[in-house]
Amino acid sequence: MNDQPTHQPWYRRIGPGLITACVVIGPGSLVTSSKVGASEQYSMLWVVVVSVAFMMLYMTLGAKLGAVGSAAPCDLIAAKAGRWLSVLVGLSVFFIATAFQSGNNIGVAATFEAFIDSKTVVAGMVILFNLLAIVFLFAFKDMYKMLERVMMALVGLMLISFAINLISLRPDLAAMGKGLVTPTLGKSGELLPILGLIGTTFISAAAFYQAYLVRQKGWGIDEVKSGMVDARIGSIIMFLITVMLMSTAAAGLSGRADITLNSPVDVAIALESTFGPAAKIIFCFGLFSAAYSSFLVNAMIGGFMAADGLNMGSRPTDLVPRLLTAASLLLGMAVGVAVLIFDFDRTPTIIAAQAVTVVAAPLIAGVLLWLTSSRDVMGEHVNRPATIVFGLIGLGLLLAMAGKTAFSDLPKKLESYLPAAASASADPQ
Repeated sequence: MNDQPTHQPWYRRIGPGLITACVVIGPGSLVTSSKVGASEQYSMLWVVVVSVAFMMLYMTLGAKLGAVGSAAPCDLIAAKAGRWLSVLVGLSVFFIATAFQSGNNIGVAATFEAFIDSKTVVAGMVILFNLLAIVFLFAFKDMYKMLERVMMALVGLMLISFAINLISLRPDLAAMGKGLVTPTLGKSGELLPILGLIGTTFISAAAFYQAYLVRQKGWGIDEVKSGMVDARIGSIIMFLITVMLMSTAAAGLSGRADITLNSPVDVAIALESTFGPAAKIIFCFGLFSAAYSSFLVNAMIGGFMAADGLNMGSRPTDLVPRLLTAASLLLGMAVGVAVLIFDFDRTPTIIAAQAVTVVAAPLIAGVLLWLTSSRDVMGEHVNRPATIVFGLIGLGLLLAMAGKTAFSDLPKKLESYLPAAASASADPQ
């Protein structure tokens, strides 16, 4: 190999990690971070350090697998364990990505709803942006290069928007520093909020997809170090944005009994009521960037991993991955528009997605750790014992989050949904 990559500008030697950061910072993480910041102030910032550290570890594993692996990730799984496991991994990720895609559509819609009263117009804008995403999938010969440029612009907009709001609020820097390094259970004294915050950052499917992005960028075994540095930069971006969101809520929304933060637009409205319309407008720029970047890459994770799992291609030039990505976009759009126009209850899709996540999230992380710990796959780049130990601790965290979902989140959702569904079916209207 020549040494051309070392002479390129730094911004040309990153990309996959930045794209992964975009899918992690979505409407869900935005609301969760703001809620925790408003209720716990700065005391839970240490959780961001922990969750980003484990996400960074698994992203570097994904980057190494993409650069070193002799075949596409699901082909490696099939070669070592059989096609059944690659199919299970691919289809599980596709189902989860598609089920949560409706939330990303609603996040995009929330940006427009903050300024437009007509639901029909907002739904039309959502449809338009989905169509633009589908055009993006099929219009560019080098889709990956264009994706990098788009995501770089959206990440920049997120960083600037959220930083402006935070700086204008003049946060307590001493309290921020203490919150970053002092573990505490916060006011509630419970572990469930901590696991919820970790769950919005430590996303095993996004870490696994790092392997696909590295291959799409064209990095091979000689660029392993570039891939690992890139994954770390992407993780730092996640860290900065999450800390800014939590600190903004801590500085501006803490102690406000009159606000409820159940959606991204609630956060924007709360900021406006305290600091004027400029805060709302700036926040909505960041919200749109988070929602649109997340919904585009989220659909690609589902489409490309499903196609690879089914042995139907994994490269940007292959047709089936793009078709499945378009299918994920369209299904998510259909549910999102139904929610906007007809007040469709998407609770069943969320319940189903959470149920699959209970199994899929630890499974995907376990498979990634297993592949990168296999010398026949990784050669001299096989995981060292310390990496395996920390990887197993991260896997334990994912199992704990799966337990939280199975024994706390799902029962609560079912408990609230089933009586409402029964009364709705009994209503002749």
